[in-house]
Amino acid sequence: MNSLTTRIAALLITAIVSVVVLATFTATRVMQPPSPQSTMEPVARQIHMTLALMGHGQPQDLPDSLQPGPAPGIPDQRMTDFLRHALERTGVPVAATVTHAPGQAAPLVSVPLPQGRWLILPIPDLRPPPGQWRVLAIWLSLMGLGSAAISIHAARRLTRPLQLIEDAVDKIGPDGVMQPIPETGPGEVRAAARALNRLSRQLGQAMESRMRLVAAAGHDLRTPMTRMRLRAEFIEDDEERAKWLSDLEELDLIADSAIRLVREEVGAVETEPLRLDRLLTEIARELQALGQPVTLAALPPTEVIAGPLALTRALRNLISNAATHGMGAEVSLTRQGNNAVIRILDNGPGLPEDMLSRVFEPFFRVDPARRKSVPGAGLGLAIAREIIERHQGSITIRNREPRGLEQVCSLPLA
Repeated sequence: MNSLTTRIAALLITAIVSVVVLATFTATRVMQPPSPQSTMEPVARQIHMTLALMGHGQPQDLPDSLQPGPAPGIPDQRMTDFLRHALERTGVPVAATVTHAPGQAAPLVSVPLPQGRWLILPIPDLRPPPGQWRVLAIWLSLMGLGSAAISIHAARRLTRPLQLIEDAVDKIGPDGVMQPIPETGPGEVRAAARALNRLSRQLGQAMESRMRLVAAAGHDLRTPMTRMRLRAEFIEDDEERAKWLSDLEELDLIADSAIRLVREEVGAVETEPLRLDRLLTEIARELQALGQPVTLAALPPTEVIAGPLALTRALRNLISNAATHGMGAEVSLTRQGNNAVIRILDNGPGLPEDMLSRVFEPFFRVDPARRKSVPGAGLGLAIAREIIERHQGSITIRNREPRGLEQVCSLPLA
């Protein structure tokens, strides 16, 4: 979102500054003073006329213009060249010199006369005003700053609905619930907030409907399964009766797991400070007592804020899954920044890369025939991920080299 805002602001700034620079250039070209070539010839004719009048014995008309030497000041070679060329074109060549005297607003022309006298005459100052480049730089800087402020404000206003959507998506929890967004501000923001609130309500209704459906199905299965279990007890063939009871036990386990998954998704979590190292030790001892190969690596004292029962169920599912399917589980605990990181390693055959993203799906099994070699309903990892994410954590799984899996669970530190 920030990159989009930056691109829009940069585009607006470029457009505004380009227009201002073009307009400034055009104005300076249209309003600039006439060139020295076009103005020096009238000045040259006046000088020739003055010299002609002086030659007819009328110097008393210009007493202040006759000096014993040239005008003091800084010579202007460029204007001197323009003036001498103009004098050549309008009459006889004259060795005139243009100078800028301190305190004089207009340049002075010094024309040598016989007997060591000099004719001093002012001419129009055709130079640009002093400090013009600094004024132009200040003007362009102010326009650039103003354009940047306006463009950034406009870009933020244009992208505000998108920012509102991004913020709303970030606030959606694992249960799919989003807090209502205030429908205030400009029209486009109100429209975006209204659409998001409508989407949130529809999503919440869909989630509730799905949860009710799963819970009702799991609950309603119990009655026919109970009747089937009673009928199975009257089967005389012991082997056939055992198969029926095994299938019914599996159905019962699936129904219980589905109901438990619904409870984890919709139930409120009561949290408290919890020593994660002690919890992992208790789970390992419990699974070891059941004959599962679980070993513990370094477990530094680490405290998190979590629901004891829910987090115990999640970690037990993850460790038991590694011990059952991966020929043993090795559990370690470390700190990384503000997170506690639990790593569960196993030595199993691993998973195909295209199936790693599906291991947390409900009822997922690697075997496409769903062949049952160990008890379970295929919801253990789904329930674990649901619990971890409700505690603001994350869980990933990847293959190890040369074989085995690594489950990484991250939880915020207390």
